[in-house]
Amino acid sequence: RKDINIDVFNEAGQKVLSYNIYRCWVSGYQALPELDAAANAVAIRTITIENEGWERDTSVTEPTET
Repeated sequence: RKDINIDVFNEAGQKVLSYNIYRCWVSGYQALPELDAAANAVAIRTITIENEGWERDTSVTEPTET
């Protein structure tokens, strides 16, 4: 089990939110589907993370617009 941080950025690349998530483990994983070079498809990889608690990092504040 590991502690992780999730950061959310705006379109300008500035961090606007941050979460600290404690004692995490992966409980589900979906691999990429088979891809066909002739098809117009999107490849999405998915994981499900379980945890034993989380909190918002209040030291990260949303930047003001200029």
